[in-house]
Amino acid sequence: MLGTVGFPRVVGLALGLAMAGDSAPVASKLSPASVLGWQRYAAAVEARRVGERRDTERFLALDFLPDAATERRTVMAGNLVVKSMDAHVDVPSAMVHHWRGAVFLPGTTLERLMATLETEAPPTGPEVLKATVLSRAPGSMRLFLRLQRTKFVTVVYNTEHDVAFARDGAGRASSVSVATKIAEVADANKASEHELPPGDDSGYLWRLNAYWRYQTVPGGVIAECESISLSRDVPFGLQYITGPLIRSTARESMTRALEEIRKRG
Repeated sequence: MLGTVGFPRVVGLALGLAMAGDSAPVASKLSPASVLGWQRYAAAVEARRVGERRDTERFLALDFLPDAATERRTVMAGNLVVKSMDAHVDVPSAMVHHWRGAVFLPGTTLERLMATLETEAPPTGPEVLKATVLSRAPGSMRLFLRLQRTKFVTVVYNTEHDVAFARDGAGRASSVSVATKIAEVADANKASEHELPPGDDSGYLWRLNAYWRYQTVPGGVIAECESISLSRDVPFGLQYITGPLIRSTARESMTRALEEIRKRG
């Protein structure tokens, strides 16, 4: 068993080898095979989502799971529910991070929530450093987000997202956000700041889609998010150390997204 000194040393070594060195992230390149795998993965998620939205009795992703009643009670009690998912589609030479989460927004209405989401940029915070609405049209908008991801190392991105909103029947709505640009920023906040070529960077974040569903319930609205993102793979032999760290970053990002929409609601 590793001691209290040995464990951090091994973790630091693994991160240095797999993700980042002491001074700068190790470069990685998004391969065509990874892109094709991601496209298949996203298509599988979206096909499942289309089928679920046609169901007249169930709506949220959690409704289609065996423990749906328990999860709904947990959410309605004011707790966040955050769990990992898997579309069972292989993506070579990369990692897909697939999470879903739900939160209850008490005292709001679906109409009020959607009006806010469709007209305002997301609030800034530890992960969203800057947010700007680039353009807006009925039922859609284009956003610029300057994102920051931190887990032993800090990486900053300039990103653009296409967001589409839909009404899915009485008391139901949804939105889809697809990142159309993810450019890692080198030397962030310095005079030498510049964007690295997308897909030819440290590999922490190559793709990002978010699928939201909103449902009116007694006393408010349940907001549910399903997020998929793509990053570089972990070298063989280091998965047991760096894998949990990378997965925890995706989970924390989902948790923050739910907490932010609870504030907006």
